[in-house]
Amino acid sequence: MFTQEKPANSIALHPLTQAGWGGFAASLPEASQHWAKLHAFSAKPGQVCLLPDVQGGISKVLAGYDEADSLRWAIAGLPGKLPGGHYHLECDWPESDRLLASLGWGLGYYRFENFTKPDNKPRPVLYMPEQQDRARAFIQAVALVRDLINQPANHMMPEHLSAATGQLAKAFGADFSEVVGEDLLRENYPAIHAVGRASSHAPRLLKLRWGNPDHPAVTLVGKGICFDTGGLDIKPSQYMRLMKKDMGGAAHVLGLARLIMQLQLPVHLRVLIPAADNAIGGDAFRPGDILATRAGKQVEVDNTDAEGRLVLCDALTDAVAQKPQLLLDFATLTGAARVALGTEIPVFFSNNRELTAKLQAASAASGELIWNLPLHQPYFEQLKSNHADFTNSGGSYGGAITAALFLNEFIPKEVDWAHFDIMAWNSRERAGRPVGGEAMGLFAVYAYLESVYPAA
Repeated sequence: MFTQEKPANSIALHPLTQAGWGGFAASLPEASQHWAKLHAFSAKPGQVCLLPDVQGGISKVLAGYDEADSLRWAIAGLPGKLPGGHYHLECDWPESDRLLASLGWGLGYYRFENFTKPDNKPRPVLYMPEQQDRARAFIQAVALVRDLINQPANHMMPEHLSAATGQLAKAFGADFSEVVGEDLLRENYPAIHAVGRASSHAPRLLKLRWGNPDHPAVTLVGKGICFDTGGLDIKPSQYMRLMKKDMGGAAHVLGLARLIMQLQLPVHLRVLIPAADNAIGGDAFRPGDILATRAGKQVEVDNTDAEGRLVLCDALTDAVAQKPQLLLDFATLTGAARVALGTEIPVFFSNNRELTAKLQAASAASGELIWNLPLHQPYFEQLKSNHADFTNSGGSYGGAITAALFLNEFIPKEVDWAHFDIMAWNSRERAGRPVGGEAMGLFAVYAYLESVYPAA
């Protein structure tokens, strides 16, 4: 993937935009200009042209990229297009831009091959003299998120998610514990238990803790619904097909936790993952049931397919009891967020304007778009119940907002909180971003964390 040694036969990679192609082309030897013209190369995004040398090898690689996109993806498509060999970037980009591009190069290597024969053909290697460890940290974090989401549900039930969390904790010297099955009732996590009790795979709350207790407390909560049938309000089959990704929030907090631990941010980190299989069975929770929660609030079940917020509310109640300086949760929570902004832009909500502004600034600085929607309190009216404190889903409109307002009921005003409603899945192929599980918001959120809690 990378090398810190630049061999004599390293081939130059030239990232080019359409606007810059004309001037660059004029600097090439006449034969190379003809070759590029013969192959209709004009530096359109994704175009690649291999210029030959006199021995029949490659003298240069020309790669078109979209100047409106993040430089993270400028050369991300090349690992799958270039023959094996050594390459280096040849451009006047500053080191920070080179780091971004190298991240994309590493992410372009990603393949989910757990159930197929791996492709063992020689792969291209990029010369990267600086910040190799930082680049690898981001690449490994994103790969962890993708791998967890891409696992089929029969290989990623709550017990498998528990094993993955335990392995991560062990790798970085973190503490790991869990509350499983009937112990959820004994230790007062009734909503998590209710959602997962019908499955043969016991529900659980996973807990990871890392860092110096004297450092600022940061807590991450991730929705870990390992498969979502919709429960008794069963999903149509076309909507159930991708529900292995409903633990995408859990995958995101584990990926973010890996980054925090690997890059040694000075925080006292806590990760909580309510993990359950929303199955259909004789003991499944029902529409109309009134469920207890850890916070003591009673919730009437309007729809069993709005189960994610039920498991999250118990975990969030646990989280706020520790009074963290910052609380972030990630969840594949609503289709409404996808209707609002499509599948590729994470939606976030926050109870703190300063936090919102800083997250938006981090989005711009990191080159990863995340977008704020309002916690519009009047919409809470849609969650009114005649028999409980409120219901778990509202009307037909503003579903992402009402879901966030539901969670907000479990967050004290003094706790700075942001909730991310994510797709966690690429539905189209792009350079460095194959169809399948995807980390969304990871770069922006880490940029925010690093700005507030800079490493020594």
